[in-house]
Amino acid sequence: MELRIFTEPQQGATYETLLRVARAAEELNYGAFFRSDHYLHMGNVDGLPGPTDAWITLAGLARETKRIRLGTLMTAGTFRLPGVLAIQVAQVDQMSGGRVDLGLGSGWYAEEHAAYGIPFPKEKFGRLEEQLAIIRGLWDTPVGDRFNFDGIFYQLQDSPALPKPAQPHVPLLIGGHGAKRTPALAAQYADEFNIPFASLEDTERQFKRVRAAAEERGRKADDLVYSNALVACVGKTDAEIKRRADAIGREVEELKANGLAGSPAEVVERLQQFAALGSQRVYLQMLDLADLDHMELIASEVMPQLG
Repeated sequence: MELRIFTEPQQGATYETLLRVARAAEELNYGAFFRSDHYLHMGNVDGLPGPTDAWITLAGLARETKRIRLGTLMTAGTFRLPGVLAIQVAQVDQMSGGRVDLGLGSGWYAEEHAAYGIPFPKEKFGRLEEQLAIIRGLWDTPVGDRFNFDGIFYQLQDSPALPKPAQPHVPLLIGGHGAKRTPALAAQYADEFNIPFASLEDTERQFKRVRAAAEERGRKADDLVYSNALVACVGKTDAEIKRRADAIGREVEELKANGLAGSPAEVVERLQQFAALGSQRVYLQMLDLADLDHMELIASEVMPQLG
């Protein structure tokens, strides 16, 4: 099982903070550094000093890291036109030497759209489906050919479909809890399916849905990578676990029930339960970005036991 770092900068983080975390993740041999794509904080925090843009951040990190993969959970489809997003991601992939994954979702947080004047359409899922078709179509169109798309929400005419990413195939991540449309969309477009903040029972149910949807489309179910995103709160002692839970405004028992909390041994056991359901990657939601010792503890005492 691969462990990746997942951050939520809208809760309050500068680019320099994110750079420190990304470099630490690289040095500690985590598989990737990911971030959310939000412009407004959530919950009882002030969000200072304010939001950072996901793809501007990743462009900077592309030049200031060397090995670690970079990506989003999830880029909001409401924030960017698909043609523009295809250019942005391709450029950051070039800047990184081919280390980018694109997680793309429909967008959901109405308040941040209102706060920054971003349109929030009623029909988001249909738009997401067209966005995926356009982005993949632009990247897959041979150089010298043209790409056209005539959809309900988007129309592209005589596009040169440039630039191309550095990778022959940028991995696409699709995720969520939806019972029908989400698995079908993942089966059609995704290289990886991610379920965020889910129980073992919900993970098993949703992975089965995605595997069945893939097979219905004629894909091998194992062609997709299956992953979870879970909040992390690990400590060597009960006092250390509580200190880390307090720092992010959560209760230890709630985190043990809904995330990855406890001693390294407890967290390894929990991760092994997810692995038994088919989870191949876990995105560790790190909410206290000043606590680099937390990342070091997981890297030294959890990661080696996962095989």
